[in-house]
Amino acid sequence: MVKDWIGVAGDLGPAIVKLRGGIPDVMKAFSQMDQAVSQNGALDPKTKELIALALGVASRCDGCLAFHAKACVKYGASREEVMEMLGMAIYMGGGPSMIYAAQALEAFEQWQEKAAK
Repeated sequence: MVKDWIGVAGDLGPAIVKLRGGIPDVMKAFSQMDQAVSQNGALDPKTKELIALALGVASRCDGCLAFHAKACVKYGASREEVMEMLGMAIYMGGGPSMIYAAQALEAFEQWQEKAAK
């Protein structure tokens, strides 16, 4: 295991709470944007989370991998769907995206294992 992705998500919680207290208007606006883009529309939530996880790979964002891998599991993404999406992320981002794709897969598998218990 490279990282404990469930732990990464948990460790970010207190820092996010501090942000909410320090910049409440910004965090409220961010939450509203999250709610707006997460609604079911032309794309279903699973597809949106697969896109978000791909963007986490491309931007090399550990927190993004942790949270969006969890959401992919929540919305029923299969391992095959995640693998295909990671292939596209690698194609678009080259070597650095390959490293983060491996970590995104690990994050997805950790959340999937936890959900199965």
